[in-house]
Amino acid sequence: MNLAALQQTAEMFLFLATELTLLFLIISYGVGVLQEYIPPAKIQSILGAKKGKGYVMAALLGAITPFCSCSTIPFLKGLLRAKAGFGTMMVFLFASPLLNPIIIGLFLVTFGWQVTLFYFAVAMGVSLFAGIILERLGFERFIKPEALEAAKPSCCGSSCGGNSKPISKWVKIWRATWKDFKTVLPYLAAGVALGSLIYGFLPAEWVASVASKDNPFAVPVSAVIGIPLYIRAEAVIPLSAALAAKGMSLGAVMALIIGSAGASLTEVILLKSIFKNQLVAAFLVVIIAMAISAGYLYGWLF
Repeated sequence: MNLAALQQTAEMFLFLATELTLLFLIISYGVGVLQEYIPPAKIQSILGAKKGKGYVMAALLGAITPFCSCSTIPFLKGLLRAKAGFGTMMVFLFASPLLNPIIIGLFLVTFGWQVTLFYFAVAMGVSLFAGIILERLGFERFIKPEALEAAKPSCCGSSCGGNSKPISKWVKIWRATWKDFKTVLPYLAAGVALGSLIYGFLPAEWVASVASKDNPFAVPVSAVIGIPLYIRAEAVIPLSAALAAKGMSLGAVMALIIGSAGASLTEVILLKSIFKNQLVAAFLVVIIAMAISAGYLYGWLF
């Protein structure tokens, strides 16, 4: 057994489990606080599916929130419960991890402004188009009913009952957050475990070899390979630059970045707690199609 790979897997598991747990709890609690002060009607008016500007607002909201693919999920649940428009919610889901400010900044430093502008335009354009199309095709029906229900804080100790002392709204928000976390914990653990195994045992040299410039299928292969990888925004660009130096085509690099940043395996498993299989499949189709089209288009333009 490769002890180095096993050690990398264990380290990545501990890192991801800790990071994603903290991110989920912090973001979920933050969303709960926002919902306490911003009524659902206000969110509906900002991200109203009936207004064209709602889609653009959702994409811009995604662009300014430094979320990775997994930390987008608790915010998404908040949008669902605030009854934001389905199309605008999906635009946010697609745009947030892909237009992460950290990714954009690293893109600019590593590949220059032309490549960065190309990436931004593709990610923004496809996110808007996919959100509108999925809404018009009626994919809203594939949201699990329980995902639309507000998490109700459980009664603990003397917090419930006729004569008990009322608990503060901050404690209520925390209990709702914790209940949400317990719901997604099995999905989170499974996703982190699988992602860590792939990270530890999938060599970068192999990725570069199957996605080399000589392989006509390098772009779709890279797009698909990117899905199982959970790569942080801070690591996806440097890793891609290293793969390019090992012989990976730049179009394939673009596809890998979109695949890994837009739909990690961990995120897909987490989405299963919110979406039915049909909507999860549609989400994957959009990300893979975006990655492949961007890869080929990049190779043709540059």
